[in-house]
Amino acid sequence: MALYIKRVETVVSFKQLAAEQPAAAPAGADIPVLEPDAPVSGIAFSRLPKYSYACDATPKVPRISSITDFARVPDMDDSSEGSGADAATGAGTAAGVVAAAALLQPGKASLASYASGSGADGGWQRFGLASDADETGSSCDGSIIDAGCVPVSSLLDSALLAMWEERAEQGLFRYDVTACPTKVVPGQYGFVAQLNEGRYSKKRPTEFRVDQVVQTFDPAKFNFTKAFKREVLFAFEPAARGAASSFEEGARCSASPSVVVINVSPIDYGHVLLCPRVLDCIPQVLAPDTCLAALHFALEVGNPYLRVGFNSLGAFATINHLHFQAYYLQAPMPCERAPTAPLARITPGGAAAGSAKRRRPDSGADSVLVSRLCDYPVRGWVVEGPSLAAMAAVVGEASQAMQAANIPHNMLIAECGSRVFLWPQRYAERQARGEVPEHLLDVGVNPAVWEISGHMVLKRAEDYENFTEAAAWELLAAVSLTEEQLAAAEAMLFGVHGAGRSSLDGGMAAFEGKAAAAAALEGGQGAEPMMV
Repeated sequence: MALYIKRVETVVSFKQLAAEQPAAAPAGADIPVLEPDAPVSGIAFSRLPKYSYACDATPKVPRISSITDFARVPDMDDSSEGSGADAATGAGTAAGVVAAAALLQPGKASLASYASGSGADGGWQRFGLASDADETGSSCDGSIIDAGCVPVSSLLDSALLAMWEERAEQGLFRYDVTACPTKVVPGQYGFVAQLNEGRYSKKRPTEFRVDQVVQTFDPAKFNFTKAFKREVLFAFEPAARGAASSFEEGARCSASPSVVVINVSPIDYGHVLLCPRVLDCIPQVLAPDTCLAALHFALEVGNPYLRVGFNSLGAFATINHLHFQAYYLQAPMPCERAPTAPLARITPGGAAAGSAKRRRPDSGADSVLVSRLCDYPVRGWVVEGPSLAAMAAVVGEASQAMQAANIPHNMLIAECGSRVFLWPQRYAERQARGEVPEHLLDVGVNPAVWEISGHMVLKRAEDYENFTEAAAWELLAAVSLTEEQLAAAEAMLFGVHGAGRSSLDGGMAAFEGKAAAAAALEGGQGAEPMMV
């Protein structure tokens, strides 16, 4: 897919670019420009940086291996990739990540190299495994990602990182997320633990009921029309029919643009919010069209280190104004390591669950595959399909069905849009009923999409220091539906019931057989955590 930028050939730093340009009046100078302190409510038809994404053609969705790490990120459909690259790049080591970045983007300087601050203030370049990192665990003063190691994958990736860095330099964040200690927890899945006291002490409190997934938009409560224009990075909108993706430093946006804004209470590097049609004031509910916009965002960024997440109300969304979250983490999310078993194939447009257009897993290359997530503490599904539109239709319709049934849920878009994880959850319900053990409540973690995915954001130093994979497993198991509840949800959402579950049962049996064989080969070392 061709990408163009209308001002310069490459993006290094928007501050540097501005300094290099002559003082001539820019094109489109007659377009209204909001002041930095102006609210987003006045953004209609104003001048903004704008990324326009090609949406006419069906893009090839990249398939990225995330079973071990991202030291090598080939397109799994590309047979030209040799199997010896892992050894060449030193997979599993910090050096391997650096080497892989060089292979993926030869000759391209790090976008964030100009922000390589060190010393007491920490700077903003701190993504990388510590030098003593090993395959069982690692830790560092900040995130486990190094901006110098993250391969810049696309024009949008470059723009997002450069503009986010500028907002960091301007002091727009409530705390320095780079100072948050982070480590990979030893164990089978590599849960990531972070101590982020600032997020809990300075994050905006929830203003909505936790027992209703669908609630009316309330303009009196905080919403993104009240954010400041200086927090907006750029508009993210479909390109004209037949046009390629492009970036403009300043362009007239639409009457209700989709915008990318910084998260002023970040969890990790590059944490932003995608707000579809921000002035339409859509409540925090998913639909196929808005899910498609989020999938396009992940695909256009094209960086496997960036994931896109969604929380419904009741599943720890704190703002009832439609938004997706996204940030960079240079490690596989534990959910990405988990095996799956095929559940159903669905042809988009197949109306209600159980319709004739819903097919079994052994048919239809043009259909969307829904799989059950196996051997993971939170029961859920993985959606993969031949196109973004097909995946968005299935995920959006499933979310709408859960909204109608008042089932809180979380969604994660991973691997550049090639996989979507979907979890129904009941932690808040269990908490209200007094069913969550006191020692889990004392940890103070509200398990939203990032925690469910395996990035555990902790608020107390003692919890961080003593955190184990068993602790992560116990916490997340309290989030999950029971097997019976999940089966009922699968019948409602995907038309899987009765004899139709034989494919899942066969897939689960095959997985259990492989797991037993692997355990036997390893001599029975390391008992696996069990689903509760």
